[in-house]
Amino acid sequence: MIDAIDKAAGLTPQDQLYAARRFRPEFVSGAEQCRDAVLQPASDQGLSSALRLALAQRIAALNNDAALVAEYRELLAAQQPDATLLALAAGETELAQPLAALARQADRVTLTPSLAEANDMALLAEAGLNNPQIVALSELIAFVNFQTRVAAGLRLLRSL
Repeated sequence: MIDAIDKAAGLTPQDQLYAARRFRPEFVSGAEQCRDAVLQPASDQGLSSALRLALAQRIAALNNDAALVAEYRELLAAQQPDATLLALAAGETELAQPLAALARQADRVTLTPSLAEANDMALLAEAGLNNPQIVALSELIAFVNFQTRVAAGLRLLRSL
């Protein structure tokens, strides 16, 4: 079965890297389970799937990952998002709270993780997020950044 990372990297079952990933099937299934958990969890903690997909598209764009941007754009479109979520996904910075805080956190952790501080969590709380939402946001940001890096690495290996 082709998972989201295979798809993002352009791998098919005929590729050696596809087979190599299956030497550790728990990593393949684990990454897919993480993806499901951050994008469409059983309990969304008040962060809708559409919001999560908009943030995922934004993070993929910050990482210059055209394949993942396209995938997340397609998944987001199926959710019929409103204009504010489309603006968030497109990288807009002039957003109302709490979207402005979500965007700022996603951008900071993606582009300059060394500048992330404990005070950033306080800013999220001031914007109205509770602790479970802050954790869910952090998990989403971490996963999409992980996914873009793994896909980029696989694309690089594939090109050798």
